[in-house]
Amino acid sequence: MQKKLTITVDEEVYKGLHKVIGRGKISKFVEGLVRAHVVRPNLEAEYARMAQDRQREQEASEWAEAAIGDIANEAG
Repeated sequence: MQKKLTITVDEEVYKGLHKVIGRGKISKFVEGLVRAHVVRPNLEAEYARMAQDRQREQEASEWAEAAIGDIANEAG
């Protein structure tokens, strides 16, 4: 569900948004910038979902083991 929001910006910013982003695209642009700062995902649920992906977990494990091997072989 979308909600309408009215904001106030400097005239220069307003003109820049219309010139660079384009009329009718500003809301999506602003939402894209703001979303990561105000919408927090349920990380625990997301990590649990990712852990169910056996192929992904296998690939991650292989990558981690290879990285540990690379570090172990570095001269100190």
